Amino acid sequence: MLTWESNQILGVNSILEKLESLPFQKVVHKTDTIDAQPSSASVASLLVLVTGQLIVDDNQNPIPFSQVFQLMPEGGSYYVQNDVFRLVYG
Repeated sequence: MLTWESNQILGVNSILEKLESLPFQKVVHKTDTIDAQPSSASVASLLVLVTGQLIVDDNQNPIPFSQVFQLMPEGGSYYVQNDVFRLVYG
């Protein structure tokens, strides 16, 4: 599941469709902070919080963002179980 600006999107195909429909060509992520911690005592999963700025289509005014996602183990790797993304207007 992906929550994008309060909209919940469920399933791989729906998430890909949402990301591909965004109205810009280029995005650069400038990360300010990354915090991670275990999210389960029984499964090697992680909860990750990222804050930073997005530079969209070479715009000179970066947009602050925050993102929280949960990484779950699968087959020797990890996948994103949940993802919450928020642009921070202020």
